[in-house]
Amino acid sequence: MPRPWTGKAPLLTKKEKLLKKNKLPLFDSFNPLPPGVEGLKRFHMPKSLQLGDFLRDDRSRDQILGEPLSTAEIKAFVKPLLSHNRQVNLGRDGLTHNMLELVHSHWKRQQVCKVKCKGVPTVDMNNVCRCLEDKTGGKIIHRAGGTIYLFRGRNYNYRMRPQLPVMLWKPATPVYPKLIQDAPGGLTREEADKLRRKGTMLLPICKLAKNGVYISLVKDVRQAFERSELVKIDCEGLDPSDYKKIGAKLMELVPSVLLSFDEEQILMWRGRDWKSMFPNVPIEFPESNAVNDSDDSDECSPNEVRSSPRMISLWKRAIDSNKAFILDQTNLGPDALLEKVEEFEATIQATEYSYPAVVVSNEDRMSYSEKDGQVSENEDFDKWSTDEEENDLEGYDDDELLEKAESSNPLGSLPVDLIVKRLIDE
Repeated sequence: MPRPWTGKAPLLTKKEKLLKKNKLPLFDSFNPLPPGVEGLKRFHMPKSLQLGDFLRDDRSRDQILGEPLSTAEIKAFVKPLLSHNRQVNLGRDGLTHNMLELVHSHWKRQQVCKVKCKGVPTVDMNNVCRCLEDKTGGKIIHRAGGTIYLFRGRNYNYRMRPQLPVMLWKPATPVYPKLIQDAPGGLTREEADKLRRKGTMLLPICKLAKNGVYISLVKDVRQAFERSELVKIDCEGLDPSDYKKIGAKLMELVPSVLLSFDEEQILMWRGRDWKSMFPNVPIEFPESNAVNDSDDSDECSPNEVRSSPRMISLWKRAIDSNKAFILDQTNLGPDALLEKVEEFEATIQATEYSYPAVVVSNEDRMSYSEKDGQVSENEDFDKWSTDEEENDLEGYDDDELLEKAESSNPLGSLPVDLIVKRLIDE
């Protein structure tokens, strides 16, 4: 008689229990056991997986990319990815084998891969773009800040992609040479210590955020070196390895000499061989006599910069129209120069928004025609308009008349003429 159903799985036999107990070995061989051997397990040391033979693409990079994309095609590819979170994140470790494999897995489903860069690699984005195009074989079609849009090519085939070994564990960190030296950049030890003490009183030019985008950092440091020989960057909250990598990149890109990483701050010196981005070229603006006599004199001193005739004519026209003026003193301080500029602005505004008031007597209101010595046809009209204006102005005092003129007449109609006419008539 068969066993009745009780709602549970049937019991295992002794042999099945033994197989279930030894089901998951730690490192088991893929080769089956020889026949006749039971209850034995072979264990081998772990080793790299053999990739085997795969298809290899013999085409060049230009053949895979095909024809260049048009502007409309680039917009069509980039616009859907602007608000999409499907992307490859590139962080402090830079570009690795796993990220290259991720890029190809993105290219399997879409033609453009979005790469988001943050942290240390963003100091030198040109290097990141060059490595991405070199290692993946794609083409960067758009770049905004730390975000890169990588196009796979018109003739891309996922099955013929390069096979790369996947890193299952992080490799050992290499040993780098010492960045901070006791006497760097040709300095003596006493000079280096003096610069470090001077740097403690210096304010940082910026504060780096964790996992931020540092695209403009190199430019900011170069501009800061124009005003000071020392530059300090605040790296509070960053990992020590991060701001040390940033300092090493700045030492190469700016270039500069690293002095200290104390108190989570990068202190740099511009070095003895520093050259300014803005060479000192003295420029003298043309004076009034130089503007008038510029065509007569052909010789100029080596410190002067000669302007073109069109530029000189523009200067002369601006000076004649009171839209520009020439300073008598060129060694003014910032405050004195600001006062001169404010006075000139007030003069320009008063000139633009004011009009000259013309006082016309009763005798001059009659317009005569030189032809035939007769009174012009406008005599009756002027007389009628004058009588009408006098009738309209009766019953108003001066204050009411001024308020009426300012409120009713539009800008530029010279309301002061009405007051002058009233005074002349009285």
